Amino acid sequence: MCKYEKLFLGIILGAIFPLVGFLTGWWSTSQLFSNAWVFITALLGLGLGLLVDGVVLKKWAARAFEMDLKLWMVIFFFYGICVFGFFMGVPVFNVILAIPAGLIIGRKLVHQSMTIEAEKRLRLKTNLFTTGVMAFICTSSAFLALRDPTTAANLEGMLRLTFEVTQGMIIALIVVGGAGLLGLHWWLVDKTIQFAKGSGNNL
Repeated sequence: MCKYEKLFLGIILGAIFPLVGFLTGWWSTSQLFSNAWVFITALLGLGLGLLVDGVVLKKWAARAFEMDLKLWMVIFFFYGICVFGFFMGVPVFNVILAIPAGLIIGRKLVHQSMTIEAEKRLRLKTNLFTTGVMAFICTSSAFLALRDPTTAANLEGMLRLTFEVTQGMIIALIVVGGAGLLGLHWWLVDKTIQFAKGSGNNL
């Protein structure tokens, strides 16, 4: 494993426990205490996550390409929810996760010898799962947008539109935009896997 892979995996895996700690501290106290105490609790959770990293991260990253695919699926879903929440339900930014997903699988193919058929199955599973998560994100975003009575006004203000946005327009945007995001996500995962695998041991 080269230094770039170690750095990349250190970032991807190393952020999980601090994020879990921070979010757990925040959401478990947000309805109970004042903002100051909520923030302090969240920071304590973040610190605890960093301590856990100090104990397990190095060994975890060293075995990253040997990890069960199901664990990577959980990690991808976790990051998908985090990105979705951070950008307040806008699904466009979740497409970015196609790149690390493709890089991880592509490098996994470099480090583990597989038959051509097994490699094809892994690539297909990766695309199906990650794009499925993207579909879930798009569906959740659509549900929130259709339920929010201010969606039309928000679009008009954000895009500086001079005409009234109707419910039909919103639905059309959801369908066309969602299909475009899913197609882009699938393409990005596939191309990133090709790039990462094609780089071989040159990284």
